[in-house]
Amino acid sequence: MAEKKHILTYEGLRNLEEELQDLKVNKRKEIAEKIKEAREQGDLSENAEYDAAKDEQRDIEARIEQLENLLKNAEVVVEDEVDLDTIGIGCMVKILDKDFDEELDFKIVGSTEADSLAGKISNESPLGKSLLGKKIGETAFVETQTGVSEYMVLEIQRVS
Repeated sequence: MAEKKHILTYEGLRNLEEELQDLKVNKRKEIAEKIKEAREQGDLSENAEYDAAKDEQRDIEARIEQLENLLKNAEVVVEDEVDLDTIGIGCMVKILDKDFDEELDFKIVGSTEADSLAGKISNESPLGKSLLGKKIGETAFVETQTGVSEYMVLEIQRVS
């Protein structure tokens, strides 16, 4: 079975690469030092510091493996080449929430980089899916628990 492609913006790719580098270079050294210090305390069978350090080491190695897999299967969206006629991954969009008469700004990103608090919504989220392919002036309909919400596309821009 083929691995799922992870769609990333250039910024998202760079952030993951920096995190991976930090884990490999800095965090591995830090944890090795913690394990060494804990070993020097003697009996490992009742050494909470040693157990905690080994748990942290396992978590770091799992995250490294996860990041390497993400990066190996990454597909980077070149934001300078994003089509501004329709909404796609890498676009900044301004939409009007018709239910609340409120303008919202979002960047459409792959699910790996989604962060609603930072204004980044996934292309796989209900809103993201409904916005893909829409043009300025068109309305996206999103099924929610309370009914159908409507969002009109006001602007499509490149990320600056």
